[in-house]
Amino acid sequence: MEKHLIMSDSSGLYVVVLAGGISHERDVSLRSGRRVADALIAAGHRVVLRDPDAGLLPFLANERPDVVFPALHGSSGEDGSLLDLLAAIEVPTVGSSGAAARRAWSKPVASSLLSGVGVAVPESIVLSHESFRELGASSVLKVVRSTLEGDLVVKPASGGSAQGVTIVEDTNDLPRAMVEAFTYADVAVVERRIFGTEIAVTVVDTGDGPRALTAVEIEPTTGVYSFQARYNAGETTFYAPSRLDEATAAAVSTAAVLAHRTLGLRDLSRVDFIVDGEGTPWFLEANVIPGLTETSLVPLAIEASGTTAAALYGSLVEVARARSN
Repeated sequence: MEKHLIMSDSSGLYVVVLAGGISHERDVSLRSGRRVADALIAAGHRVVLRDPDAGLLPFLANERPDVVFPALHGSSGEDGSLLDLLAAIEVPTVGSSGAAARRAWSKPVASSLLSGVGVAVPESIVLSHESFRELGASSVLKVVRSTLEGDLVVKPASGGSAQGVTIVEDTNDLPRAMVEAFTYADVAVVERRIFGTEIAVTVVDTGDGPRALTAVEIEPTTGVYSFQARYNAGETTFYAPSRLDEATAAAVSTAAVLAHRTLGLRDLSRVDFIVDGEGTPWFLEANVIPGLTETSLVPLAIEASGTTAAALYGSLVEVARARSN
């Protein structure tokens, strides 16, 4: 992608969409950014699609766009660093603050906060790479095996798109799963696997308080919602609305909005759950800049809720602009 590309010369707000970055999710981010840019152009705004690089902050200082819309996945946009800088130079930005992004970016922190307000969270052990090496892999994994029964999920403590995530059915595979998780982060989470229906809930706030859009049910053909299943067409069946009964769907939506509020998120988020056989929603993670590609969950929820990406994203840039006045 060019450093900055004028996508439209319409008379609406001047919006800079940030996409790309240097995280493991760069390609997904580029796809999200292009979809956001297209939607904002359809909504009548003038859009520049730009990669974050050494020239970004001077560019924003000179251009003074009306709004920045980050579509940066992974650490490029979701660890809070860039969001803090955008706030420091007083550029109106769609989405959460840097502080809120950090709460959601750390899965252990988010899980602890959600557990504190009564949301079900899988039992887990959090391990830093340093302690894993100092205490000895064999001794550490022996404690993990004796504490967490049954199938496990091993994942990086931060990051998205299921990168570095392994489902462990045979404990002999646990060491390899740890190595995979540590490839993506210095801290790994080992948690008890919850069996059930995977559900994603998009939460939006266009000025009247956060509300949940139609929940999306995820059914991967392989049974695991992996990176490939997320971004390759045909590898996952989505149901929007989900096939949950009305009461369970309402409980999941309530839990999603509670997660959004508890973490202090703003404008747009996606909260992921596993709903077990008893109808309990178990919190997995919250995403402050969720995927917005042609195969992503948020666009499915937007369409199923009876609106369009152009209408919703257009409203979000208007809210961000108004917030700065």
